[in-house]
Amino acid sequence: MSILIKNGRIITAADDYVADIFIEGETISAIGKNLPVQADTVIDATGKLVFPGGIDPHVHLAMPFMGTFSSDTHETGTRAALFGGTTTVIDFVLQKQGHSLKEALDDWNSRAQGTTVGDYSFHMAVTDFNENTKAEIQEMVENEGITSFKTFMAYKGALMINDSQMVGLMQEVKKQGGMVTVHATNGDMIDYLIAKHRTEGNLSPLYHYLSQPEVTEAEASGRFSDMADYTGCPGYIVHMTCEGALNAVRNATRRNQKVFVETCIQYLVLDASLYEQNFEGAKWVMSPPLREKKDQQSLWAGINQGLVQVVATDHCPFMWEQKLMGKDDFSKIPNGHPAIENRMELLYSEGVHKGNITLNKYVEVACTNPAKIFGMFPRKGTIAIGSDADIVIFDPTETHTISAQTHHMNVDYSGYEGWELTGKVKTVLLRGQVAINDNKCLVDKGYGQFIKRNKVSGKI
Repeated sequence: MSILIKNGRIITAADDYVADIFIEGETISAIGKNLPVQADTVIDATGKLVFPGGIDPHVHLAMPFMGTFSSDTHETGTRAALFGGTTTVIDFVLQKQGHSLKEALDDWNSRAQGTTVGDYSFHMAVTDFNENTKAEIQEMVENEGITSFKTFMAYKGALMINDSQMVGLMQEVKKQGGMVTVHATNGDMIDYLIAKHRTEGNLSPLYHYLSQPEVTEAEASGRFSDMADYTGCPGYIVHMTCEGALNAVRNATRRNQKVFVETCIQYLVLDASLYEQNFEGAKWVMSPPLREKKDQQSLWAGINQGLVQVVATDHCPFMWEQKLMGKDDFSKIPNGHPAIENRMELLYSEGVHKGNITLNKYVEVACTNPAKIFGMFPRKGTIAIGSDADIVIFDPTETHTISAQTHHMNVDYSGYEGWELTGKVKTVLLRGQVAINDNKCLVDKGYGQFIKRNKVSGKI
């Protein structure tokens, strides 16, 4: 099967030009002006932007959490991602305390294999680091192609590891050519504040936000950076939300340390005033919580300064009925919100269209940097000869409105209901197949492939 995309304005992290793209099978075989080739299918992209497929390196699909499961499966979540221009996601495998990494991987594979619509990979969340776990790291990197290991500095008794475990993990992961990623918030301080607010009878969603002040994230981000510096292990902070945490990373650059930073689309465009809507605020209960306007400004600046390399989603949706588990106690509200389908269009509209970032920066943080950081480049994350033909054809002028009535995520509300956006995903190719066109999905469940990733360098 061959496809010719004609006359599109091709945008990569470095380039901006009008040309044709010739695709044979699953990969790009030629790029040039007026390519003299015959193709089975011709797509006219005149007047459209042509991006590499988006990569969302932070999603939680069918994840067990707080006595329930996130509502998007690997099928519904990756399909919704495709509708929004994201062709590859990285999901999180969660080790159970007292159990092996292999057991956890088998559990996640049982839900993902043969069901995904888009391509996917896994991070391995290490929640019980011991000698047995340590012995499994090499197997994950060498044989499974899982080269990133997630840690939690919060959720004591369930997911959190202590600093001694963190240092031990970092030393082993560095040795095996991997990277340690972190949920960087001070769990002990947060637990204290949650208990204090509950004792005082402060139980609305607002107190979820007030239990996780900026200092809890800033302190943990600095502590993680210090441990990564000591061990020499490549480090990556997920879902950064605030100026204080960014300043901890900015400070680390003074000792010539590189710590990778991811923020999420919600932290760039939403703020904590949403928590004042009584229980309606539960829609945006996530950890870390939404922050202040000044933090949005810091994060946009951090993207342009090169301190923030990735914009992800932390997509972890729950039905409204599930959110109601916490109607009488904020600490029982399942944490997470839906965004896997909205990220690329929101980031274009709020970022490029409003002049906060350039087109090249857009592709860099949404596509190319995730591929480079997590060992998928140049197969993924760019438009180049030999790369997978994961391509988004995008209308930069079309306006549309986000609504739960029209989105494809398996969740019955939207965190962005009624938002009017400029810029719309029109056609999406995944490995040389037209996956999305005319608002229809044209590939079946099971088309998505697991992407084994290469060892990481800690450099991009």
